[in-house]
Amino acid sequence: MSLVKRPQRGVLTDRAIRRAYETGELRVDPFDAALVRPAALSLRLGHEAFSLVTHRPVDVADRSTHPELAPKVLDENGRLVVEPGEVVLAPTLERIGLAKNLAGLVDGTSSYARLGISVVLCGQVSPGFGWDTGAVLTLEIVHHLRHPVLLYPGARICNLMLFASTGSERPYGAMPHNYSSDHAVVASRLADHVRHQ
Repeated sequence: MSLVKRPQRGVLTDRAIRRAYETGELRVDPFDAALVRPAALSLRLGHEAFSLVTHRPVDVADRSTHPELAPKVLDENGRLVVEPGEVVLAPTLERIGLAKNLAGLVDGTSSYARLGISVVLCGQVSPGFGWDTGAVLTLEIVHHLRHPVLLYPGARICNLMLFASTGSERPYGAMPHNYSSDHAVVASRLADHVRHQ
């Protein structure tokens, strides 16, 4: 009796991550093999950042009330200064592209969390994200301590855990109002979704 080979499923470990990159199922630009971890790919902080600044209550359906993206200038030593309670949006240094049979989860690292820094995103990275041209992941960085924190662009800041799946029928890039071709931080597109519900 012959066994039917089934598609791989589950978390990709280091060998499978490297293999997915080599076969083109995973696109990472720039790629650094040193960032491949036992069960994730580390991503680095990009070189630009924006503070979310509000002037009035935010109505999610009204784009005119959404927070302003105020550019943050790096300090004289090239560091990103995050003030207590500030919400900063920053891109990953890497542009990512996932084939339709891969999905991902982004998570902050315990080293940053132990310093009172939350690095979060809507953690899900859908199959087909960034497939055409590669896309940055926009990270939300929140600082919870009483004094400013200094972050270093180009340094590892989060992990992308990858999962093999049976493949999606409709890739993320085909969804309306998606972020699949973003090469920089962009404002929320939530108002587009709410208006069309």
